[in-house]
Amino acid sequence: MNSPVLLSRDDDIATLTLNRPERLNALNRDMWQTLGDAMRSLSADDTLRCIVLRGAGGKAFAAGADIAEFATERADSRQACGYGELIHSTMKAVGQCRHPTVALIEGACVGGGLEIAAMCDLRICGTSSRFGVPISKLGLTMGYGELAGLLALVGRAVTLEILLEGRVFDAAEAFHKGLVNRVVADDDVEKEAYALARRIADGAPLVARWHKQFIERLTPYADIPASEWDKGFACFDTEDYKEGVRAFLAKTKPDFRGR
Repeated sequence: MNSPVLLSRDDDIATLTLNRPERLNALNRDMWQTLGDAMRSLSADDTLRCIVLRGAGGKAFAAGADIAEFATERADSRQACGYGELIHSTMKAVGQCRHPTVALIEGACVGGGLEIAAMCDLRICGTSSRFGVPISKLGLTMGYGELAGLLALVGRAVTLEILLEGRVFDAAEAFHKGLVNRVVADDDVEKEAYALARRIADGAPLVARWHKQFIERLTPYADIPASEWDKGFACFDTEDYKEGVRAFLAKTKPDFRGR
């Protein structure tokens, strides 16, 4: 069985590859767990200077969550809360990594894929890349642990636009919104991302780590009590959630009733 996340290394640059190309790297429990473990391990490695995150297959960084596992992994708020803790732990592992991180984005970067990319320090994509978080069509919310990175990256207005409208948009708009640092020709994404990683790696590693630490300290985060944190998973007990998942799997339009 193939690992859901592949690790490779070129001297002081490591690459983590989300590895479910047959599902456009849709994120399941194994992938979240393996990615978090890998990021924590790499963060502790002082011989590294940069980490590149990418998706296998060239068609997607990650096309969101694996909806097919929701029936067994996120059937209600209690179950989803435990799953959410895993996602939040992995998001923190990416966002708080001591080394600079670069998201190499080819193709779709949607839902959880965009959440992971937003936690990276820098993002490079191709002209045909697509972005969005269409979870409103599933009757889902983005929990606090997932919201933090996107909100810190693009601010309140753009975050609300992305979540409320649920639209998938192109690379030019993603650049305009501040979601990506650079858009290049599709054939040049890999070359440009690794050239960026090499420029970072050629700099003073302690300085890079300090700059990340300083910026982290200057970024305000709300102190969310546990009781409020769990509200991020209340959507999993609604009829709209069940309808959204049913409609997605059936490839039909959902009929949301607000309950």
